[in-house]
Amino acid sequence: MLFTSYQFILFVLIALILYYVAPKRIQWIVLLCMNMLFYLYAGLSGIIFIVTTIITTYAGARLICREKDRSVRFIEEHKGDISRDEKKKLKNISLRKQKMFLTIVLFINFGILAVLKYTNMFIVTFTTFNTVDFVLPMGISFYTFQSTGYMIDVYRGVADAEKNPFRYALFVSFFPQLVQGPISRWNDLKKSLLESHAFSWINIQYGFERILWGYFKKMVIADRAAIGLATIQSDVSVYYGAYAFVGMLLYAIDLYADFTGGIDITIGVAQMFGITLPENFRRPFFSKSIAEYWRRWHITLCAWFKDYLFYPLSMSKWMNKVSRWLKKHVGKPVGSRFPVYFSSLTVWFVTGIWHGASWNFVVWGLLNSIIMLVSQELKPLYEKADNRLGYRKLKYYKVFEIIRTTAIVCCLQMLDYYRDIAEAFRMFFSMFTSVNYVAVFTKGMWSIGLSAADYIVIFAGVVIMFVVSLLERKCPVRDRLAKKNYIIRYTVFLVIFLLIAVFGIYGTGYESSQFIYNQF
Repeated sequence: MLFTSYQFILFVLIALILYYVAPKRIQWIVLLCMNMLFYLYAGLSGIIFIVTTIITTYAGARLICREKDRSVRFIEEHKGDISRDEKKKLKNISLRKQKMFLTIVLFINFGILAVLKYTNMFIVTFTTFNTVDFVLPMGISFYTFQSTGYMIDVYRGVADAEKNPFRYALFVSFFPQLVQGPISRWNDLKKSLLESHAFSWINIQYGFERILWGYFKKMVIADRAAIGLATIQSDVSVYYGAYAFVGMLLYAIDLYADFTGGIDITIGVAQMFGITLPENFRRPFFSKSIAEYWRRWHITLCAWFKDYLFYPLSMSKWMNKVSRWLKKHVGKPVGSRFPVYFSSLTVWFVTGIWHGASWNFVVWGLLNSIIMLVSQELKPLYEKADNRLGYRKLKYYKVFEIIRTTAIVCCLQMLDYYRDIAEAFRMFFSMFTSVNYVAVFTKGMWSIGLSAADYIVIFAGVVIMFVVSLLERKCPVRDRLAKKNYIIRYTVFLVIFLLIAVFGIYGTGYESSQFIYNQF
């Protein structure tokens, strides 16, 4: 059920009516039922996998919690009868059991994800067998990460295991975020998700504003840019050089408008139910470095990798052993850097393969990591140069940093757009070796399915997004609008609605495209 479909809008309206008409004590049950209906709409087979994830992670968390309580209770009851060494031994035995429960459940869920998502990648790379036709369940990467993150938090003792399996099922299957995130944490979402909510016009209005803004990004900007992208991608023997440059820019616009637009719709729908989801973007194209960009882009995914992969890996016992060995036999600089380097490359390898089951995404992820690590190593040189030249104090240096970061991001995204590693690099170098720029920017621009009006709409849309991002640096635009009188407020809503109605890509003859991150 696409967010841009009439079926989705109707589904949300029905869900809202049922939710607020129902007695408050069963609102969460109504929402759980709507979640299951939403998932069933995508196909019966997919629900088997999400239910498997719900059951295994719920049971695993409960077993861990029960083992913790049993161990603590036993030690407390026999504290006068057992020695300190015996207590330590009992705690270690209990911890091993908890770790066993965690390992089994993680193996099951990441095993399902790996088989469904990466089997064909393995077959194509390492064998001559035919690929397998798997149907990837909707949102499997998102709900797998969210549910396993919950279980790890229970294991670490930073979250309590939910006793009611159906309440936990609501957390895993909440339909607005099921499609493309954000990836929520149990401690952050449980209160907002499970408590009762009275009908609030403020929540409806704020949610509607966010949804409208999301539809504007998706239908006016992203889907229009996608038309030109499809043409450029269709034949690289014709569309290279300046076309590749145009495609690079269009893809950056398309990806940003598509993904942030989808998240806006998700957060807006949730807010209509009185539920607060975490923000997933914070003006990423205002970043002055790649590292900062990834602190602003897909925030919840990056936080998940940092908390559940990078830190555990870089601070693990075996990593410390390797680090000490390297310091002793190779040198302190290598030994001290190895945990960070190895963990960073591992995280970005996984980040790449999470985005897509092909090697172009792996290369994309590793290049991001290498750029950040090299930048970190060169930091002392930058500081020395700045101390001598003082270039960072120059008025427009920050603008240069933003443009530089944006250019690097756009170039790296070509690996995502073209999907083939060799082809992506050919198109990248063709931007500098081709002499077709004059022809493309005079006549060729109109040969990729976009008219002059389309380019104007895309450019105007980018300007609007840029201005809104500038305003958001000091105060959320919705808060600014809330302070205005209702005439100004509703005039803005009407203008955005009319822009979508007039310039949106939809209607007869148009095949609505899914959001880019739906495939994950």
